[in-house]
Amino acid sequence: MSGAHSELKNAGLKVTGPRVRVLEHLETTRDRHLSAEDIWSALKEHGDEASLATVYRVLTQFEAAGLVQRHTFEGNTSVFELADEEHHDHMVCTKCGSVTEYVDEIIERRQHEIADAHGFEVSDHVHVIYGLCRQCH
Repeated sequence: MSGAHSELKNAGLKVTGPRVRVLEHLETTRDRHLSAEDIWSALKEHGDEASLATVYRVLTQFEAAGLVQRHTFEGNTSVFELADEEHHDHMVCTKCGSVTEYVDEIIERRQHEIADAHGFEVSDHVHVIYGLCRQCH
C-alpha cells in the first residue's frame, strides 16, 4: 500500500483515485503552498480528468480530516499545505506571491506572554508578515 493510501485510511477517508492523486501531488511538489487551481492544473497536465470542483471537494475533506491546512493570504485566495506536526509562520511577498515559512521562538514566547498578561488562553494563532521578498525589493 502506498504512503498516500495509508495516510487516507489513517485519516478515516476512503481511498479514491482523486484523493490519492491530490495527496501525492501535495507530497511531491516543491511548492508547499498551492491553490486548488494550481493542483487542478498540475493534475490536468499529467492527463488527470478530475474537475476543479472535485479538487476543491477533496481539499475540503483533507482539511476536515487534518491532512492539510488552509491559509487565506492577501487577495482572498486560499492555499493549502500538508499539515505539519510543528507550527510555523509565514512571510508573503505582496508582489510575486511567494510564501516563506519561518519559526521564531522569541515571537512564539512573546505571543503567549501577551495572551497570559490579558488572561487569554491561546488555542491557535496565525502570524503572517507581508512585504517584498529578496527578489522583488
